[in-house]
Amino acid sequence: MPVRRFGGHRSLVKRSKTPKLSYGFSKMSVSRSGYRVFSANSSTACTELAKKITERLGVELGKSVVYQEANAETRVDVKESVRGQDIFIIQTIPRDVNTAIMELLIMAYALKTSCAKNIIGVIPYFPYSKQCKMRKRGSIVCKLLATMLAKAGLTHIITMDLHQKEIQGFFSFPVDNLRASPFLIQYIQEEIPDYRNAIIVAKSPSAAKRAQSYAERLRLGLAVLHGTAPSLESNMSDELYVPPPTRSSVGHTGLELPCRSRPLAPFPGIELPIMMAKEKPPITVVGDVGGRIAIIVDDIIDDVEEFVAAAEILKERGAYKIFIMATHGLLSAEAPRLIEESAIDEVVVTNTVPHEVQKLQCPKIKTVDVSMVLAEAIRRIHNGESMAYLFRNIAVDD
Repeated sequence: MPVRRFGGHRSLVKRSKTPKLSYGFSKMSVSRSGYRVFSANSSTACTELAKKITERLGVELGKSVVYQEANAETRVDVKESVRGQDIFIIQTIPRDVNTAIMELLIMAYALKTSCAKNIIGVIPYFPYSKQCKMRKRGSIVCKLLATMLAKAGLTHIITMDLHQKEIQGFFSFPVDNLRASPFLIQYIQEEIPDYRNAIIVAKSPSAAKRAQSYAERLRLGLAVLHGTAPSLESNMSDELYVPPPTRSSVGHTGLELPCRSRPLAPFPGIELPIMMAKEKPPITVVGDVGGRIAIIVDDIIDDVEEFVAAAEILKERGAYKIFIMATHGLLSAEAPRLIEESAIDEVVVTNTVPHEVQKLQCPKIKTVDVSMVLAEAIRRIHNGESMAYLFRNIAVDD
């Protein structure tokens, strides 16, 4: 025992252990942070999709206000604390694409400055995905958008059926590219009674892989359309365009310096081979569609002129019903009217893009709900579970 002295006397005192002060953190197990789901768009379609997802998850939709100022500036007000939480921002892309992008960027940045732990964007249709290749002296806008989202604070993205799988390489953070093919295949099996007499059609040779995947899963035949009307996109070259020389340098033996008003000419004595321009043949059908249901599959249906022309050819070749299956129904411009007046019997798209107005204009447009797989992806990402279950038996070409 320790000896203490009090005024010259020694006494034996039993030392007691001093209890440590506890603030409730030492023995508490650190629980996983919560998560919230916000809608980054004030449109009705985006809010409805967000409510379907939150109902499946059993959570409430996050409280936020997204609106436009009088001078068309976007303002986002988050009405609750998000500190230390996983935040999922659901954003569908309506016709006003650029406004939707600014809403997403501003909301992501507002959540980042509010100390959110992770910010995951749920963008079923990724905008500007068609501009993912270099065209003449253009730019790869899709890569620019990926950089902007990263700078705004996004740490993860959930999307569906990217126009090109290689787009995932533009991002500096993980991208989960979900598939809508299981839902569309289920629609074919349940809503088309005599689908066994159908044939899957690719509207171009470039879409043959996707069509082949559908045909193999449904145990159906495959047909391919070859040859389309010339379009602006097909005439664009992947290389930089250099105009031909406007005048020759006859009588000059030395090299001329390049001039802004004159295109660059090759070195003297060098003759470059001339590449012949592409000329697409009239539309032909590779495969027998006579007496069958033709089902055209694609990832995006926007300008429907090619689909309408394909439907007319298929009708002439003997197809008695024509369906179009696509993931993203942009249906811009006069698409509803052209579909209504065409030989197409039904257009089936998912609710990745708002198209309620188009459905009112054209009863042939049908919608398949994909909120189930989006909700499951959110749950698995928050809980740190594997996403492999969502991609079971799904190939890259789907």
